[in-house]
Amino acid sequence: MRLNADFSQPVIITPEDYQWIQSPRGEVKRMMFDRVGLEQARATSLVEFPSNSQFPEHQHPFGEEVLVLNGTFTEDDHQHYPSGWYMRNPHLSKHIVSSLDGCLILVKLMQMSEEEKLATRIDTRDERNWTYLNNRKICQLFQSEYEHTFLEKLESQQFFESTYHNGIEIFIIEGELVMNERNYSAGSWMRFPTQHRIEFKAGASGALIYVKKDHLKNI
Repeated sequence: MRLNADFSQPVIITPEDYQWIQSPRGEVKRMMFDRVGLEQARATSLVEFPSNSQFPEHQHPFGEEVLVLNGTFTEDDHQHYPSGWYMRNPHLSKHIVSSLDGCLILVKLMQMSEEEKLATRIDTRDERNWTYLNNRKICQLFQSEYEHTFLEKLESQQFFESTYHNGIEIFIIEGELVMNERNYSAGSWMRFPTQHRIEFKAGASGALIYVKKDHLKNI
């Protein structure tokens, strides 16, 4: 499968565009934003776990990145991650995942370097993990020569603008962003290629966004 696989083109997907697809054995539903490959693929998706669901043990070549958007996500039957937790599982890691009450997660697969060896777990709802950087409120998630990933809280009408020489992705977790007089609500996902300038501002209620940049240089 090749879905939004031309990384030289900008892509914007809003909740009105969503098309949910059941996993092959029916454990979860997926809303695919981009995908290169079949069941084992380089992919960015929303994954919805119904209550009392479990996905059997599986391995992650080139890693897995997860942000819990709502509900509680469970690993290996005993590690529980409620809404707001961010995790990275490195190359060739294995686990069983489930959800007792159901959950929704943002997932990125096969997008990590083999050199990344350690698992990452960050509670983004803990204010101690947030800092101000050049008047921007940031929760740093991961940074290397291959990527920079963080959450950012924008105040009402605050601007988010730059030229990202090596590409950028944005997922709106809460609130909305405005670009060219169009409003993009929570759940919208955007990917912009290298050397692309963007200029957004937050809506009236502000915005909480997931940002990944500097990761599309060699794609």
